[in-house]
Amino acid sequence: MGRLFLIDLEGPVYSCKHCQTHFAVMNDLISKSFHCKHGRAYLFENVVNVTVGEKEQRVMMTGWHIVADIFCVGCGSLVGWKYEIAYEKSQKYKEGKFIIERFKVLGPDGGGYDMNHDEPMMESDEE
Repeated sequence: MGRLFLIDLEGPVYSCKHCQTHFAVMNDLISKSFHCKHGRAYLFENVVNVTVGEKEQRVMMTGWHIVADIFCVGCGSLVGWKYEIAYEKSQKYKEGKFIIERFKVLGPDGGGYDMNHDEPMMESDEE
């Protein structure tokens, strides 16, 4: 395997809770109100330091999508998925965007997500 090059982000960042590899800056956060099978999730415009798995069709609460799992390049942890195609017209805004499960990341303050914390949910995409 070759040498691993990581992108270090500037400013408030979201990072892997296992290895602290940077994933995204706060300015790329679109929504904190998504939900997945393991709890809450974040929707991001851009994500770095991930590898994208194979595309597959999944049914989610908001309809059928083609998605690809994303993995941390630092430690290999599954951290979320990338929306490739949304079939429902109302869900097209998700195409090319990334979901990262909250319990897999450290927030900009360096803290993890408390899975018992209850916030209002606006979007849902449980698999």
